[in-house]
Amino acid sequence: MPHASMLRQITDFANRADPYPVYEELRRTPVLHEEEDGPYIISSYYDIKALLHDPRISSDAANLAAAGDDGTTGPEETGGLPPSFLRLDPPEHDRLRRIANSAFGPPHRPRRIDGMRGEMREIVTGLIDGFGDAREIDLVDQFAYPFPVTVICRLLGVPREDEPKFRAWVDPLVASLDPNTGQGADTDSQRAAQEARMQLGMYLAGLVEQRTKEPRDDLLSDLVNSRGPDGSMTMMEVLSTSVLLLIAGHETTVNLITNGMLTLLRHPDILQRLREDPGLSVNIVEELLRYEPPVQLVPQRTSIADIEVRGVTIPKGSRIWLVLAAGNRDPERFKDPARFDPDRGDIQHLGFGSGIHSCFGAPLARLETQIALSELARRLRDPRLLEDPPPYRPNAVLRGPRHLNIAFDGVD
Repeated sequence: MPHASMLRQITDFANRADPYPVYEELRRTPVLHEEEDGPYIISSYYDIKALLHDPRISSDAANLAAAGDDGTTGPEETGGLPPSFLRLDPPEHDRLRRIANSAFGPPHRPRRIDGMRGEMREIVTGLIDGFGDAREIDLVDQFAYPFPVTVICRLLGVPREDEPKFRAWVDPLVASLDPNTGQGADTDSQRAAQEARMQLGMYLAGLVEQRTKEPRDDLLSDLVNSRGPDGSMTMMEVLSTSVLLLIAGHETTVNLITNGMLTLLRHPDILQRLREDPGLSVNIVEELLRYEPPVQLVPQRTSIADIEVRGVTIPKGSRIWLVLAAGNRDPERFKDPARFDPDRGDIQHLGFGSGIHSCFGAPLARLETQIALSELARRLRDPRLLEDPPPYRPNAVLRGPRHLNIAFDGVD
C-alpha cells in the first residue's frame, strides 16, 4: 500500500468495514505528510495523546480556515449559528464548557445523568418489546438509532411529539463531519447540512424562548438561565451548544451501540458472559471504545506554533489529523491490540479523546451503551448476524454500520 495514497485510503469508503489494516500501515510512518498543502497525519497512541494535551494545537474554526481547510464551517455557513465550544480555544472554550457542564453534571447537577438510569431502562424495554413476534430486525433502525435520540431529547427537554423530527435534521449534519464533504466535491451535502442546522436552530430557538419564560427541570432550561461566575450564555451560544449536544450525544452513541452488538455477536462467548453477568457491561464498553471506537479520527486541528513530533517539524499553520482508532490499536501501547478483551487490565483508550476537548457527553454515552448491550444480551435468545460485514455509513470520522440485520429465536 503506497504512502502516496494513504490519505485516500483513510477516507475511502471501500475500507470502512475494516480500516485497521490501513491504520497498521499508517503507523509505520507515525507522522505522515503526503502533500504540501495536506494535513499531517498522526497515528501512534503516545503522539496523539501528547498532542491532545498540547496548547500549541488549536481547535478554533478560524485557524482551520486559515490553514486552508475548505470544509471549515463558519457562522455564515451554519445557518447563522456561531461555532460550538468544540470549535473554540481557551479562554472562550473554557467559559462555555464550564457553563454547559454546570447544567450537565457535577458539582451542580451530580445526579442528572445517573438519575435517568430508570428512564433509559424503560426506553430500552419498550424498544425491545416493540420487536414483537419478529425473528429478524435491523438493530440500527429499530433500536440503536431511536434509543439515544430519545434520551438526548428528554435530557434537553424536547417534547416527545417532536422527537421524530430530529432524524431529518441530524443525518445531514453528521454527514457534513466527513472530511470528504469538505473539499468542495459535494455541494449538495453541504447545502443540506446548512439547511438542517438552520431548521434545527430555529426549532431550538422556540424552545429557548419558552424556557426563558417558563423554566423546567431540563438541560435547556439550565443553559438558558445559568447565572454562575462565568456569566450566562447568549441566545446564540445556547443554540450552538444545544446543537452540539444533540449531534454529539446521539450519533456517536448510535455507532457505539451498533459496533458493540456487532462485536459481541462476533464473540459469542463474551456475549454469553454478559447475559449471565450484566455488570460485565462496564468493562465491555471501555474495551469497545478502544477496539471499535465510534470516532475514528479528529481532522479539525491546527498547529499555532512549530511542533516537533518524532523528529518531524510540523510548521505553524498546518492542519493535523489525529487518527484515534489507529492509536487505540498501537502495539507500543497495548498488548495484543487486535484482540477484543474486556478483561484487559489497562484500557486507557482514546475513544473519548483526551485533554480539554475530551468528550463532554462521555458519562451519558457510557451509561446508555451499558444498559443497551446488557439488556439486548439478556433478552434476545440466540441472536446472530445475518450479514457480516454489514453495510457501513460512508462517514470516515464517525464509523458504524448503517444497518445491522440480526436474527434471534425470541425475546425473553
